[in-house]
Amino acid sequence: MSTSRIVVTGIGASSPIGGTAPESWSSLLSGASGARTLEYDWVEKYQLPVTFAAEAAVRPDTVLERPIAKRLDPASQFALVAAMEAWADAGSPEVDPDRLGIDFATGIGGVWTLLDAWDTLKEKGPRRVMPMTVPMLMPNAAAGNLSLHFGARAFARTVASACASSTESIVNAVEHIRAGYADVVIAGGTESAIHPITLAAFASMQALSKRNDDPATASRPGSIDRDGFVMGEGAGALVLETEEHAKARGARIYAVVAGGGVTADSYHITANDPEGKGAARAVRLALEMADASPDDVTHINAHATSTPVGDPNEYQALRAVFGPRIDEIPVSATKASTGHLLGGTGALEAVFTILAIAERTAPPTINLTEQDPEVPFRISGAPQSLGDADQLAISNSFGFGGHNAVVAFRSA
Repeated sequence: MSTSRIVVTGIGASSPIGGTAPESWSSLLSGASGARTLEYDWVEKYQLPVTFAAEAAVRPDTVLERPIAKRLDPASQFALVAAMEAWADAGSPEVDPDRLGIDFATGIGGVWTLLDAWDTLKEKGPRRVMPMTVPMLMPNAAAGNLSLHFGARAFARTVASACASSTESIVNAVEHIRAGYADVVIAGGTESAIHPITLAAFASMQALSKRNDDPATASRPGSIDRDGFVMGEGAGALVLETEEHAKARGARIYAVVAGGGVTADSYHITANDPEGKGAARAVRLALEMADASPDDVTHINAHATSTPVGDPNEYQALRAVFGPRIDEIPVSATKASTGHLLGGTGALEAVFTILAIAERTAPPTINLTEQDPEVPFRISGAPQSLGDADQLAISNSFGFGGHNAVVAFRSA
């Protein structure tokens, strides 16, 4: 396997706080929140206990051409919007289609298409179910449609590892380029699952915040009064290639993907290991691939969902790796602003981590009221300077099923 440095040459995002990566980053730095009350009749119809979420700031079907949007579930729409932005940002590189790959993830896939089709079947009969239903609902629809749009023939792969999905896809993309399967890969993840069934199910398991009276402050990672996460939606995308390939075409380089680690807890289907052994091992693997030590890390984008149990477990996992120094590293918990994009969250947070080291600024963590003494990260409600030195940052993602994925980025 090649040891070539893999670099990021393009970024794209459609998030609850912005329709593009720059808009999302600007809103993040300003302390914006994407959470708001849901204005749909189904909220009252089903008497949902949680009446808010972090919907995307820009609907993807308003960005795409109508004939294209109609053939895609919203999750695939978000994927295409983010990937198109990242591709243009990378300078639309000329690459042999056989050397262009797609590693694009989702946690759930086309839940809207699936359940809309079920309603149609019940109410109008089988003849009214759309013939495109299965191609729209399948979890690999985003990757497949990106392959079609960009003419990518090296591969079109899909990871479905719950909330670790898109971070795992980025790690896979690095491995696939180093293995020689492609010269350029579009990597990332997407999710559009703000639906009555998912809201009801997550609320039933006591995972969601129930601050219906004040959605904007509901996601509060690290705060002693946190009561659950906020559902979000959207996508993030990166264009990755070898450093040699990028320099040969004169591309701008945002950052180096220095390493990645993927592990499993084998502990519980939804709860993470309270000792954080699997999560800690994923961090160590990422640093090992980066040929770095814990002392080299200058910034962490924490998974930090704002659940009562998850936040302190992540702190324990990181303390196992970094020791007392974990309390000195600037940490950002960006789900406070964006909500939790499930399978798309790792890719969006990778974009934020890349911009943090490029601009030497750790973004703020909003809604931090009184910090929980069990989660004593160095987090701030204002942006934190990372200084002028070279940066090495990690972004963590942990998901149902015991999935752990960590990616490390180094300043270019």
